[in-house]
Amino acid sequence: MPNPWQHSRATGIADDIDFEIKGHELQFVEIELDPGESAVAEAGAMVWKDASIGMTTVFGDGSGQSGGFMGALMGAGKRLLTGESLFTTVFTHNGGGKARVAFGSPTPGHILPIKLDSVGGTLICQKDAFLAAAKGVAIGVAFQRRVMTGLFGGEGFIMQKLDGDGWVFVQMGGTVIERTLAPGEVLHVDTGCVAAFTPSVNFDLETVGGVKSMLFGGEGVFFARLTGPGKVWIQSLPFSRLAGRMMQAAMGRGQNRGEGSILGQLGDFIDGNN
Repeated sequence: MPNPWQHSRATGIADDIDFEIKGHELQFVEIELDPGESAVAEAGAMVWKDASIGMTTVFGDGSGQSGGFMGALMGAGKRLLTGESLFTTVFTHNGGGKARVAFGSPTPGHILPIKLDSVGGTLICQKDAFLAAAKGVAIGVAFQRRVMTGLFGGEGFIMQKLDGDGWVFVQMGGTVIERTLAPGEVLHVDTGCVAAFTPSVNFDLETVGGVKSMLFGGEGVFFARLTGPGKVWIQSLPFSRLAGRMMQAAMGRGQNRGEGSILGQLGDFIDGNN
């Protein structure tokens, strides 16, 4: 059965890489490089590589754009704002023929390959979504324009912005759904489940309903309100939710009385967990 995430090459500014995504819940992406081609990845993401692929740690996003030291400094500063390391690692094929390098996702879920020129050249995604990319893709920041959205939007004021025309590989939790919104079409999503969207999508907040729903519904106070046109990627299991469940289990709080609601706090009081 052919892998739907196999790619054959095209042309563009970024290095055009071949790749294959393997695995199910704990996936890794295997990238094939021609001589002189490069891929850039988060520090610590590598699983394995062929010996002919050299590894260089760079200051900033490794996009290869001009700007000298100040440009690298700006790129590093943007990465720091999104909670990532100041450094990325560039993997370059220095030999002949084909060579491969593989990068693994650190959390259960899926690695989603997106060709940036197919979505208008820019992708907005959650802060820790970036895993790897073709050399030439720039990693920046996107600020939430509205204070309330920044405070309660699940990802805070700052999200990652990926620019270019090449392939990027973003990691998302659980199962991933892609929705294409028509102009004016509105979709309500749990704030933590918004994994990525194109810049044409308007990201705002909307209250979940009445006071009873806010206090006892378990969905928090706000929905993410996404308005088209554009594409949206939704993840079923944000890492923050998974980590919260693991913390509950580790602390002996196995029962879920309503995530994000006052009911959970009331249950803690009854059980003497406060």
